[in-house]
Amino acid sequence: MVQATPFLLVLILALGAHGLPAKKCTLTGRWINDLGSTMTISTLNANGDFSGSYLTAVTATANKIQESPLQGSLQHPNQKGQPTFGFTVNWKFSDSITVFTGQCFVDNDGKEVLKTMWLLRSRVEDIKNDWKATR
Repeated sequence: MVQATPFLLVLILALGAHGLPAKKCTLTGRWINDLGSTMTISTLNANGDFSGSYLTAVTATANKIQESPLQGSLQHPNQKGQPTFGFTVNWKFSDSITVFTGQCFVDNDGKEVLKTMWLLRSRVEDIKNDWKATR
């Protein structure tokens, strides 16, 4: 019976964890990525639409980097948990635009983390150069 007690305690704790409230990830605020780029999401309306700004730390152009506006949408803004989202950055300092899609997570330590993928489209002179316009 002594060996069964720790197992039962762990099982009861595991079953009881389902009753805990889900951790909620909040998209608004200031975010910094691994490369030092900064994104600020300042407004989020009831429909899940948001706006803000993005200051990249990296660029492929020789132009001076400038803070650029972003517009996006959060999937199911009133749901609890870890929502998906997408946004577009219209770069002020180059002839390109980037779209991001991702999800907001709360890790086991309670830290909010954004996991995203991006696609950048640069302007090219003609359709023959289309192959090199998207990264």
